Amino acid sequence: MPSNPKPLLLVDDDTGLLRQLRWAFSDHKVFPAGTRQEAIDFVRREPIPVAIVDLGLPPDPDGASEGLMTLTDILAIAPATKVIIATGNETREHALRAIALGAYDFYQKPIDIDVLQLIVSRAERLFALEDENRRLAEASQNSPVDGMVASSPEMLRVLRNIEKISPTGVTVLLLGESGTGKELLAQAIHRMSRRSGGPFVPINCAAIPETLLESELFGHEKGAFTGALRQNIGRIESADRGTLFLDEIGDVPLPMQVKLLRFLQDQVVERVGGRKPIQVDVRIVCATNQDLDRMMAEGRFREDLYYRLNEVAVRVPPLRERNGDGTVLASFFLRRFAAEYGRPVRGFSSAALAAINDYSWPGNVRELENRVKRAVVMADGALLSPFDLGLSEQGEEPQSLGLRAARARAEREVLQLALAQAGSNLSKAAKLLGISRPTLYDLMQQHQIGLDA
Repeated sequence: MPSNPKPLLLVDDDTGLLRQLRWAFSDHKVFPAGTRQEAIDFVRREPIPVAIVDLGLPPDPDGASEGLMTLTDILAIAPATKVIIATGNETREHALRAIALGAYDFYQKPIDIDVLQLIVSRAERLFALEDENRRLAEASQNSPVDGMVASSPEMLRVLRNIEKISPTGVTVLLLGESGTGKELLAQAIHRMSRRSGGPFVPINCAAIPETLLESELFGHEKGAFTGALRQNIGRIESADRGTLFLDEIGDVPLPMQVKLLRFLQDQVVERVGGRKPIQVDVRIVCATNQDLDRMMAEGRFREDLYYRLNEVAVRVPPLRERNGDGTVLASFFLRRFAAEYGRPVRGFSSAALAAINDYSWPGNVRELENRVKRAVVMADGALLSPFDLGLSEQGEEPQSLGLRAARARAEREVLQLALAQAGSNLSKAAKLLGISRPTLYDLMQQHQIGLDA
C-alpha cells in the first residue's frame, strides 16, 4: 500500500461485494459502510474524495430511496465528494435520477473491476483539480489589491508593489503584453492613492490618429482648426486632481513626445489655438507592450521622456507565467457570467481544467475572459468542456510534424473512434482495435482518455 493512500468510501450491505472491492482497491484507504448512517459518520470524520454508493441499501434494498438519501446526505456534508452510484440494469432510471441529484457517475452491476477502477481514477483526478482550484481561489482572496484576482507568487508580487506605489504619487510605467490587465492595475493605483476622489481619465494613444492626438490630450479653442466649432477641454485638463492613464505610450509620435515632456516638467498645458497656460495637478500612469529600450536605441522614443515616465516601472507577467492563475481566473469569470446571463453552468470538466492549465494564452487574461464568456453563453451542459472553450486538451499549440507526435495523434484518434463506435464498451472497443483489454486500458491511460472521451 502507498505511504499516503487515497481515502475511498464504499457503501454497500453486501459483505461479499465489499470484500471484493476492498481487494480491488487495496492501494486505497478503504472505509466500508453497510448503512446510510455509517456512511454519514465516515464523511463527517474523514475527508472523502470519492464514494461508491449502492442504491439498494436497507431498509429499502429492492428500491432506491435509501441510496438516493445517502447520496443527498453525503453531498450536503461534503459537496466536493465525487459519488459513484452502483445500480442494476432494472434501476437505470434511478441512476439517472442520482446524476440529477449531483452524483458524479454510475456503473451497472455485475461489476467490471477494470471499468470501476477507471471511473474512480477519473473522479480522483477531477477532485484533485477542483481541490487545487479551491485552494488557489482561497489564496486569491488574500490579494493585496481589492478587485484583482490572483494567487500565483508572480502576480502577488506585482500586486504588493502596486500597494506600495499607489499612495506615493510617483509616475508609474506598466510594462507587459496586451491583455495582461494593465488598465485594471492603473485603476487600482488611482483607487488606492490620495487622488481617489478625483477623476481617472484613460486614453489609448494607439487608437487616436496622430493629427487628433494633440487636441485629445491638450484640448483646443473654438476656431483653432477646421471643424473646431467649440472649445474642447483636453484629457490632461480633465484629469486635474486625479490620474491620467496613458495606455500604449510607445505609440506616441516623436513630435507629441516633445510636448508631453514639456507638460511633465511643469504640469502646464496650452490648448491648441490658445495662448493661456493652464496649471493642472495630474498624476501620470503609463503602459506599453512595446520594448522602449529598443525604441530608444532606434531613435523612436525620447530618452528624456522615458526617464520622466519611468520613476517606477512594474512588469506585469503574461498569464502563461502566472502558475495556477488560469484556473482561478476562469472560475471567477464563469461565476460572474453564469450569474449575469442566468446560465446553469456550474464548473469545468477535468479535461477543461487541464486544457486551461496547458494552453499558452497568447491573448492573456483578455482571451481567457472572452473564451469563458462565449462558453457560458453557448454551452449546453453544466460543466464546460475543452470543446466549449475552443481548446483541445493540450491547448491550441501548432501540431508537431515529428513522426512520433503524428503517430501519437493518430493512435489517440483511433482509440476515441473505437470507443465511440463501441458505445464506451471496453470489450467491444478492444475487439474492434484487435488488442486485449489490458492493452486498451494502458493506451487509454497513456493518452489520458476517459470513457466520456
